[in-house]
Amino acid sequence: MFRWIGTNLRTLLLAFALALAVWVSAVTAADPDETRAYPNPVAIDFIGQDPGLVVNGQLPQKVQITLRAPRSVWDKFASGDATLRAVADLTGLGSGRHSIPVQIQVSARPVRVISASPQFLDLVLEPLVTRSMLVELNLTGQAAIGYQVGTPAMDPAAVVVSGPESIVSKVDHLQAAMDVTNTRQGIQAKIKVAAVDAAGSQVAGVTLQPDSVNLDLAVTQQGGYRDLAVKVVTAGKPASGYRLTSVAAFPPLVTVYSSNLSLIDSLPGYVETNPLDLSGASDNIDTNLSIALPPGVTLIGDQTVVVQVGIAPFEDSRQLSYRPVVVVGLGSGLQVHLSPVTVDVILSGPAPDLNSLQISDVNVQVDLTGLGPGTYQLTPTVKTIKQRVTVDSILPGTVEVALSSVALPTP
Repeated sequence: MFRWIGTNLRTLLLAFALALAVWVSAVTAADPDETRAYPNPVAIDFIGQDPGLVVNGQLPQKVQITLRAPRSVWDKFASGDATLRAVADLTGLGSGRHSIPVQIQVSARPVRVISASPQFLDLVLEPLVTRSMLVELNLTGQAAIGYQVGTPAMDPAAVVVSGPESIVSKVDHLQAAMDVTNTRQGIQAKIKVAAVDAAGSQVAGVTLQPDSVNLDLAVTQQGGYRDLAVKVVTAGKPASGYRLTSVAAFPPLVTVYSSNLSLIDSLPGYVETNPLDLSGASDNIDTNLSIALPPGVTLIGDQTVVVQVGIAPFEDSRQLSYRPVVVVGLGSGLQVHLSPVTVDVILSGPAPDLNSLQISDVNVQVDLTGLGPGTYQLTPTVKTIKQRVTVDSILPGTVEVALSSVALPTP
């Protein structure tokens, strides 16, 4: 037995190698390897970081991976039966600069990682510093004339700043901004807080907790001042056939002042403009009017207001009956028969335009351009010289047009 094995060992090994090669070839042909980029970038899991340290700067959060694997494994990735994980292990790393590899972990086999981008992460770890700082309020602009801004109150008054030691050390103060331009009433708002350096530039890379504060700011009117609505006084009526659609003053509120406080308090809640004459108006009006004030009361700011008055014609409708249908574009050698030969037209628009409209100003047409012998249902068009007049409907809405060849006379 041993002599036979010794004599045929080389033959047995060769046969085994050939069989293994045939098997591998068959398996590879049925499930070939494919090199592909993983469909989506993989998020990097950072593990083992010392809670007393923080990363200074921005790091890539995802990695692009290329794998070589059998087609069946790629099918598992597509169905979710196989997973891929990228890990950055910070265990045991202290303060300072480090370069760590991105480890790729695959749940399926066999898989070969061809490339990962990035392969290494260069990072700086610094001690995590936390400081509590008061928030300074920066008010910009001026309140409306006659108003004054009170003492602001912020809740919370202090905010916790945290981040890498080298960045937190740059923070000179915390600032919240509010624009009070033309403010006439108290402000209650939630405003963002920013970390600012000594030069007034915002410091990035720190965390604020909370990142906004609630502002309560009182705004009160000073004695002797009062805000009053503007009432536009009109006289006369627009032209016949026209109506008044709107009257507006800009600004709608004005501020007045008097050293006589009882006089200011006795005023009604509005002031009136000098009268605006609308007699015969047939178009919009845009003008400036002065304010009528009692003696001892002065107007703060511009001494006139802009008044805009809308004037529009009354809308009406009119029906024109039995308007003849005119043919245009009739081809040579053709004759036409219309049914019906007249239509009714209903028009709408400003009453003055409709009242002055002559019957001859309205024309009804059907266009036969390019049409040969046959019967057609065509929609007529209406043309009128009045631009503000529109066509509401045509009765009937279509006209039957019969085209036929003209019979030539026999010589």
